[in-house]
Amino acid sequence: MKAIVLKGFGGVDNLIGDEVPVPVPGDDEVLIKIVAAAVNPIDIKTRKGRGAAEIIRRYDPMILGWDISGDVIKKGRKVKSFREGDSVFGMINFPGHGRAYAEYATAPVSHIARKPDNISHEEAAGASLAALTAWQLLKYRSGIKKGSAVLVHAAAGGVGHFAVQMAKYMGANVAATSSSANIGFLSELGVMHHVDYEKDRFEEMLRNFDFVLDAIGSDYIDRSLKVLKKGGKIISIPSGASEDVAEKAQARGMIGQNFRTSSSGEDMKEIAGLLEAGIVKSVVTGVFSLDEVRDAHLQIESGKTRGKIILKI
Repeated sequence: MKAIVLKGFGGVDNLIGDEVPVPVPGDDEVLIKIVAAAVNPIDIKTRKGRGAAEIIRRYDPMILGWDISGDVIKKGRKVKSFREGDSVFGMINFPGHGRAYAEYATAPVSHIARKPDNISHEEAAGASLAALTAWQLLKYRSGIKKGSAVLVHAAAGGVGHFAVQMAKYMGANVAATSSSANIGFLSELGVMHHVDYEKDRFEEMLRNFDFVLDAIGSDYIDRSLKVLKKGGKIISIPSGASEDVAEKAQARGMIGQNFRTSSSGEDMKEIAGLLEAGIVKSVVTGVFSLDEVRDAHLQIESGKTRGKIILKI
């Protein structure tokens, strides 16, 4: 099968098309013919030798990617929950070796869900790692409830645009930071107050938030603490994680945490339900062929991506 193999850590030139064997599913796995795979910031970090590099460096060949949508073509002998021909999606083997930049991948059945019929494979692939990150941290860690004031940074990005929709679904009042080009987009998703980070400092305009989702890090953590209520919470995801977010928050009488998502078919089923009901939509703004994977990585690296970037396999 064709795959994009990472030939050492570094720049996009290290992403090389190659022929590798089709994987064989284990007893509790299915073999999926991939139709679409998503490209995420963790892919770029890992390619450069950070992110999940320490995990995947032990494999040969190294194949990036964790988000897939496609069709089951073979199943392990213990698999009863899926049949050949089922369309499925999910974030597979994260953290681990997902091998999504390829024509085929094996996936544990505990990591995937059936793809809703009303969305494309591209939209489904886009609603995996980013949607799962937003869902898991909001549902299990944020403590938000109806009427909570929530601030989402980088709200037009992959995790951000899902977090906005999910927080609204949970009954929160959502504010966001992004560029002015995304005001209309975010308003459609449910943002009530927008701050253009290129023109204004959000900490001078916002106050009294129950929860902040930080996908940027750096000084955004210190600045975000200024807009939180006493006892409020900030969660920083790995793309902008700060080791001292907990200490800084505690010093102000607040709660600070880092967060990394993990594969979960049960959570993917809930996300599938939200997508099927139209409560959440997966916004895809760029589709690249497998041969254009370098361009897809450069688009993510630009820091100007709205929604999701997808590889069409």
